[in-house]
Formats: sequence, C-alpha cells, structure tokens
Amino acid sequence: MLTKKQVLYVLDEIDKMFPNAHCELRHSNPFELLIAVLLSAQATDVLVNKVTENLFKKYKTPEDYLSVPLEELQNDIRRIGLYRNKAKNIQKLCHMLLYEYEGVIPQERDELTKFPGVGRKTANVVVSVAFGIPAIAVDTHVERVSKRLGICRWKDSVLQVEESLMRKIPKERWSQAHHQLIFFGRYHCKAQSPNCDICPVLDLCREGQKRMKRRGKIVQK
Repeated sequence: MLTKKQVLYVLDEIDKMFPNAHCELRHSNPFELLIAVLLSAQATDVLVNKVTENLFKKYKTPEDYLSVPLEELQNDIRRIGLYRNKAKNIQKLCHMLLYEYEGVIPQERDELTKFPGVGRKTANVVVSVAFGIPAIAVDTHVERVSKRLGICRWKDSVLQVEESLMRKIPKERWSQAHHQLIFFGRYHCKAQSPNCDICPVLDLCREGQKRMKRRGKIVQK
C-alpha cells in the first residue's frame, strides 16, 4: 500500500502529464450536468456528449422533460445503454426536483442521492464540478488506477476506495485529483493496454512492475 507521501508523489507526476484534467461531459449548468452524469453510467463521455448535443437543445428545464411521453424521451437517448431505465429516472428526477426542491439542484451529496438514478459517484461529480465542493468520485478509471498503484487493496469496495483516497489526499486536492486520475486511467493507464513502458510512476506501481516482468523487461529503480 502506498503511503500518503508516495500518493502525493504519484499525483504530482500525473499533474505534469494532465495539468488541465477536467470533466469532459459537456454542460452549461448544474441541471445539465446532473442529467449528463446520470446518462454516463455504463456509457462513454464521448457518446453522452453526442446525445446531449441535441438533447439539451430540446430539453432545457425539468418541465421540458415532463412535457413529453416517456417513449419520446427514450427514443431521444436510445443510443445510450440502459436508455429505458435512464429515461424513467430522468422523468422521476425532474418531478422530484420540481415538487420537492422547487427546481433547484441541491448542493449536498446526501440530498442528491435521493434522486432516482443518482448514486454516490454521480452526486460527488455534481457537488465537485457544479458547486466547487471538494469530493472524489470513484468511477471505473479511478478504481482501476487506485488498485493497480496500490493506493488501496484489490478487494476494496468502491466506497473503500473513495475513503482511502480521501485519507491520503489533502482535501483541497480532492476534486482535481479525481479528474487527473480519470485522465490517467482513460488515456495512459488504460484497462487493456496500459502504457507501463513510459509510465513516470512505474517504480511505485505494483501491477505495472508485474506486467513488465512478464514481458521480460527490467524495471529501473
């Protein structure tokens, strides 16, 4: 397991690689971000952005989403996996937002997770990106990178991964670290073909070292 000092070193190296890491879901307000993150479950940001380009032109308010039949909304997002359930959750979310929150997106994670289809990860993204509140959202990239590097254990749950990251990373760096770990996992430490050969933190990466040894390559200390 990496120490706090080692984790900070890793983050500093990743910061050099991806100094401008950011949320790649396109949105213009907290409501659009919430919808986009909800749609992104088991879907790529690239695909979500293609769908929301037209979706956000057609639907600008919670009322807009409630003004059409469910089947129409399903058709508008049908390119995205689980589109039927996501359409149902969007309409339920919009109803709840209007009648329980007066149309205002709450800034508290616990309140956000009351909405249909909104889990802890989605809520963390919204509070961090939309409202600037420090949070670490653990998606598949953050989880994979954290476990490969040894920041946490392979058997840890998503919540345990988040808790490990929060313990080892200063709070003021949570939000940026979240984006940088995503970029690192999405563009460098990829699921199938990680770039171990040119990784600046290979000397601290237990999985990377194993992978290199299997290839018959020497890990420079």
